Amino acid sequence: MKIKIIPVGMLQANCYLVYDEEAKEAMVIDPGAPEEKILEEINALDLVVKYLVNTHGHYDHVEGNAYVHKATGAPLYIHEEDSAMMTEVAAVKADGFLRDGQILEVGKLRWTVLHTPGHTKGGICLVGQGVCFSGDTLFAGTIGRTDFPDGSLEEMMRSLETKLAALPDETTVYPGHGPQTTIGQEKRLNPYLSRFTGWAE
Repeated sequence: MKIKIIPVGMLQANCYLVYDEEAKEAMVIDPGAPEEKILEEINALDLVVKYLVNTHGHYDHVEGNAYVHKATGAPLYIHEEDSAMMTEVAAVKADGFLRDGQILEVGKLRWTVLHTPGHTKGGICLVGQGVCFSGDTLFAGTIGRTDFPDGSLEEMMRSLETKLAALPDETTVYPGHGPQTTIGQEKRLNPYLSRFTGWAE
């Protein structure tokens, strides 16, 4: 497995190009702007994009959807709860909706969809191969905002407790903004996650 991090847009959202080197299949996560460098990376590596995935519907994560969708022909997926918001911003409709527990296969790589509402109603994370792409649910040292109209601190805390706190400590977290971290580090240092793991006591 290889992961390319491509910061995009005014807010420097992390767009991820995740691929199986042998199969030459890839998944693009959160193309937040129509950046040519996303396609340059795809073409340079001679990859076939199997999925285009949005972790949630905010503009800084979906603004490049139409551009990458048209250029690659890859089907676009988002959770149904965020689909209307995404369509308004990105001017393109989803080809399918993600659901909790769904498996996405990219070559030999397998990714499990975790529905993690809180930042938005349809926020998701992708987990597999010892990695979690957390969107704007979990960041290094903090969490995504919950004060937007479709946000909920109660739902966010439930998502953290039942989904992310249950992941192995060694899981590497690739968030929607900022540097990568691990679940273990967040259990120790992140006040929103440590309360569920005993570290806050």
